[in-house]
This record gives sequence, C-alpha cells and structure tokens, in this order.
Amino acid sequence: MPTQDKGSHEIVEGGSVTSPLGFKACGLYCGLKKSKFPDLGAVYCEVPAAAAGVFTTNLFQAAPVLVTRDSLSREARLQAVIVNSGNANACTGQKGVEDAYAMRGRMAEALGIPAHYVAVASTGVIGELLPMDKVLSGIDQVPGRLSREGSGDFCQAIMTTDLTRKECCVRLKVDGRTVHIGGAAKGSGMIHPNMATMLGFITTDAAIEPEHLQRLLVTTTQDTFNMITVDGDTSTNDMVVVMASGLAGNSPLKPDHPDWDAFAGAFAHVLEHLAKEIARDGEGATKLLEVRVTGAKSDEAARAIAKTVLGSSLVKTAVFGADANWGRIIAAVGRAGWPVNTETVDIRIGDIVMLEQSRPVPFDEAAAAEYLKTDMIVIRIDLHDGDGQAVGWGCDLTYEYVRINAAYRT
Repeated sequence: MPTQDKGSHEIVEGGSVTSPLGFKACGLYCGLKKSKFPDLGAVYCEVPAAAAGVFTTNLFQAAPVLVTRDSLSREARLQAVIVNSGNANACTGQKGVEDAYAMRGRMAEALGIPAHYVAVASTGVIGELLPMDKVLSGIDQVPGRLSREGSGDFCQAIMTTDLTRKECCVRLKVDGRTVHIGGAAKGSGMIHPNMATMLGFITTDAAIEPEHLQRLLVTTTQDTFNMITVDGDTSTNDMVVVMASGLAGNSPLKPDHPDWDAFAGAFAHVLEHLAKEIARDGEGATKLLEVRVTGAKSDEAARAIAKTVLGSSLVKTAVFGADANWGRIIAAVGRAGWPVNTETVDIRIGDIVMLEQSRPVPFDEAAAAEYLKTDMIVIRIDLHDGDGQAVGWGCDLTYEYVRINAAYRT
C-alpha cells in the first residue's frame, strides 16, 4: 500500500471530540460559576481507549494533574474524562487531592468503570477548595446527559475567560478505513510554554498502542501547544489527554505503518488548529501573531527565538498599536539565549522587508501600519546561520488584557 502524504486528511465541518466512533460528551451547569453556563463537562468512550497525556511544567501541579497522571500510569487506558471550570483545585493541599480523587471515583461509579479509567481536569481560580456537594451532584447527572451531540456543551463547560469554543476534527483513510481525529480545548490567559493555561482533549477511533500514541503526542505538542504564548505565565493545571478507541478497525498504527505519516500529519493539524485558536483568543487580543524563524543553528534555537519574540511585551504592544518597530523584534532575538550571527539577520513584517543582513531597509511606513491593522500578523526572521526553523503563535497585548486580569476574581 502506498504511503499517504501529510495533506491527505480533510476537515470535518462541525466536527469535534464526539466525531470519532465510540465517543459521547456533555456539559451541564452545577453551580461553580456565577453565570448559568455549563461548568462541568465529560467525554466518555464506550470501550477502554488507548490513552496518552502531557502536563504542565509548573512545579506547583494542581490536584487533578496528579490524579490524571496516576490514572495513566496504571494501564495507559482511559474511558472517561471529567472536567470542571470556575475552580482550578490548585494549591489546595491534601484536601484538594482527596477531592480530585473523589471526582474520579464518583465518575467511575456513575459510569460503571474502573476508577483508573477516569481522567480529571479543572480550570479556574487557584487556591480555593471545590464545593464538592455541587461537583458530585453534577457528576451524578453525567450518564443521562452524554450524547454524540454533546460536544458543544462540553466545549462551553471547559471555558473560563475564553470568548470562543475551540474544536476541530479531521478524517483520513488508514488501511482503506475512515479514521477520525477530533479535539476540543480551552485557553485564553496564563498562556505560555510549556504548555499554557490550557486544557486539550483529543479523541480518535484509530487503533494505536499507548506507547506510540504517547510518543506522537509529545513530539507534536512540542511544535504546537508548546509554541504558543499570550502573557508569559504558565499555569498549574495544563494538560492534554488523548484517547483512541480503535473502533475504526484499522491495523494498529506505528511508525512503520504505511499510513503513519498521514495519521501523524492529521494529528498535527488538529493540535495546531487548537493551538492557534487559543492564541487567537488570548485575553483581550485583537490579532493573531505568527512568528516564523528560519536559518537558526538548530530547531531548538529557532523555537526559543520564536517564543522570545512572541512573548515580548514590547513586540506585542507594537503589534497592537500597528507600529512597525522592528527594533523590538531584533532586540528580542538577541536576548533569546542562543548564539546568533549579528551580521546576517533579515526581518520581514508580512511581505515588507525591514532589515536585510542586519541593516535597515527603507520601507513604506503607511503600508506597514495598514498591514499591522489586520487581524493576522506574520513576522519572518531569517538568521542565515543554519538549518533550524520553527513557527510559533501569540497575540497582541491590549488595554483589555489588563482590565480582564485586574478583576479576574471579581
């Protein structure tokens, strides 16, 4: 069978975590947030699914992160995820850990599955105990709410300061069978590698063993969720969990499978789409910012430089103000912590050349300002110093970001 290329998948309009075979979802209001929008969500698989996860690098890891790590360590199989918003259950001591385990146990009991087949996630305010009577009462309602049509309510239930739902699905052929990869995520503030204040949930009906799924998730996360930043802060609760039901009926995917590259490319598409949607929806953001670095000494150096430029408050405010201030860009390149040939740097904003071989180039200021007023800005940095390259995403820094975060708890 010929190997498919990475562009062989197609987008499923309106698709999400319930598009792959075997998955249902729901979202409901249990009283954790002041608004009456859903604040408790669940994804369920009708069979034990191969599973994988990546988690925050913050040393202060929230109770649900610890519990989900424990679940995955048992068999690397999951059948359900329970998620709440409005309360992070982070920095809550032993009681917080006990509450996260109680969520896991109650969900398992409600669905009639082993406790270690349940992942737990939380997002919201740090340092407050969960009102467990409300949470457990909500979990009891989950089995009766789960459906193939429940992905929209699930996406709503995991949002905090997000303004938009973030979901995606693609399909492709593996062994001649149709395979789906769906995803949903939340994230808007405290977004900084690695990963961000974000939760991501990926589902697929492909057959793939946990070890290969874990490896694929780690490598793909590096170029997607780990390449976004909004504000330079890393959360205590970040996680991305993947579940693979295997119900598509393909032969198990692994790196030497003829369709591995096609599957990996489709998987990357879903994660990149969700990552960009998180960056686009940064708190108070008006523009999505993409930074492309080429010619670095290594891919690792390129990633670090892209992240530094994306995380620069001065670059972000210049983008907000439509000011083509390339000096802020090259200053960020120079402090990224990696050697750079200071005589060979090119910088373009959009298609407008600002710097060539580290020397200023006359450009049309009015045209640059007009470009910077659009809602998608691309900065290209060519270091002419190697073969390393990377792409990252972020957003502008606005007055609205300050307003949102100055009053987050109120």
